[in-house]
Amino acid sequence: MYDALTGRFTFACPARGEARVTLSSFRQIERLPGAAHPAVYRVLFECACGEEHDGLVTHDDLDWAPLGLEGGVFFNLMTATLDSVATEFGDTAARRIEAGEWPWSFFCYPEERPRPVFPSSFFLLAPGDGSLGLAVRCPACLRTSVNLVSHQHVDLPWHNDTHVGVVEHVFSEDVAATVEQFRAELDSARFDARRIDL
Repeated sequence: MYDALTGRFTFACPARGEARVTLSSFRQIERLPGAAHPAVYRVLFECACGEEHDGLVTHDDLDWAPLGLEGGVFFNLMTATLDSVATEFGDTAARRIEAGEWPWSFFCYPEERPRPVFPSSFFLLAPGDGSLGLAVRCPACLRTSVNLVSHQHVDLPWHNDTHVGVVEHVFSEDVAATVEQFRAELDSARFDARRIDL
């Protein structure tokens, strides 16, 4: 399903038989109800044939396989053997996460801060003029943010753009939660303390 060496997912294509696409070629990602271990996602992807097709991908393939943890083999020219990439990629991923680096990140507009994220939190991807509109459901606050990022920001784990565009908008599904949070803050002693400091 995912090849860690090429960074591409493999799906069926009615016209070509097989399509090999990057994560930035996905247009929608939706978790399907039912199975939880592993969770299964329906993806709509843009194919090289010019059409958009549906595909299925497991949680492991979506979030963990791009880190190289699922493995694969390469021909090691130094030893003339087939070696697994899983051990080396897994060790590198663990060290980077321990150091506080995350393979993917986005800016959460409601929280006004960057957050680590995995592709299973993406739900819409829209290509633009060289950039990619990325709608993400924040795993911490469960609200929606839209970032404008490069294709590499999505396709290459650990490639974080130096500048990320943020759409300053609270989405209608998040308004109720925002109003409730504001009401709770109004009723709290914390709001009184902040008002006194003004």
